[in-house]
Amino acid sequence: MALPAGPLPDTAATRVVAGWLSDAAFARRPPATMSLNPLVPSATSIEVFRGLPPPARREPCALAIGNFDGVHCGHRALLERVVAAARQRRLIPAAMTFEPHPREFFAPELAPARIANLRDKTEGLRACGIERVFILHFNRALASLSPDAFIGQILLGGCDMRWLIVGDDFRFGARRAGDIDLLRARAAAGGYEVEQLGPVCQGDSRISSSAVRAALAAGDLAGAARLLGHPYRISGRVLHGAKLGRKIGFPTLNLRLAHKRPAVHGIYAVRVLGLGAPRPGVASAGLRPTVDQSGRWLLEVHLFDFAQEVYGHLVQVEFLHKLRDEEKFDTLAELTAAIHNDTEQARALLAAQPGA
Repeated sequence: MALPAGPLPDTAATRVVAGWLSDAAFARRPPATMSLNPLVPSATSIEVFRGLPPPARREPCALAIGNFDGVHCGHRALLERVVAAARQRRLIPAAMTFEPHPREFFAPELAPARIANLRDKTEGLRACGIERVFILHFNRALASLSPDAFIGQILLGGCDMRWLIVGDDFRFGARRAGDIDLLRARAAAGGYEVEQLGPVCQGDSRISSSAVRAALAAGDLAGAARLLGHPYRISGRVLHGAKLGRKIGFPTLNLRLAHKRPAVHGIYAVRVLGLGAPRPGVASAGLRPTVDQSGRWLLEVHLFDFAQEVYGHLVQVEFLHKLRDEEKFDTLAELTAAIHNDTEQARALLAAQPGA
């Protein structure tokens, strides 16, 4: 899977309220032209709007709305339907998501762990064929919009939505008062179509971001991979660090973990992409309590038999096995011995795994 070559572009206003339309909320739209092309290819690129696009950039779209944390197999079923509908109607396949996660806004202490950073979420949407993503800043102004205002100002006025799909548990607007019944009731006046997708399951279990988080928290990387459709991974640019790993014989690639509650925490056997051939290694995702009291989350990756300096490179870390939880050691010597044991265990596990 190709990774973006640089930081996500700022292609529109960074505030949600910028660019809201002032005309009638439910102006009737002309019917979309139909064509027959249900194929769902990956988009070669994705246009990212931080907020709503300015009026000159608005184009009729088929839209999915959600947090899309992890872009798991359930999300992919939803997104593939968007892309197919867009192809049939000659619309742009688009997705709307929110930053921060609404639960982080309303109850930060109860907010779920984050599966994906914004770069990985956007790449997941692109891989499903989405060509535009609207990242709305979830703030008090957005949270207080009535359901009708959300439909009129955001979906119709701001996004030029002509076709919409939502999940079975979708609610929107102030006090979560809007639902699929309201969307259907406003469809004729708004000139759009709306569909609802039921639960997507593996066996008897619903595929959800909560299920992915639970698997990652339990160290069940294989279970998470089944829900995601691929190994769990985090991408980022290699940063300069304190060089402590180099001093103790285990140089590391350092990647920032963007959120206060990442979905992984501990020591892992990993595979790193983006440096030529896939490279095996051992990684620590956590707070580094033995050497750092700042409370800053960091992903450190020691690659086996690799000595190049790759600062600034964009890499992708795939998590294949959890080795243990993060620990605080009394001395640097104890930490070094633990890393040595982790390295040997990771080597053995990855050597036994085809393709690792």
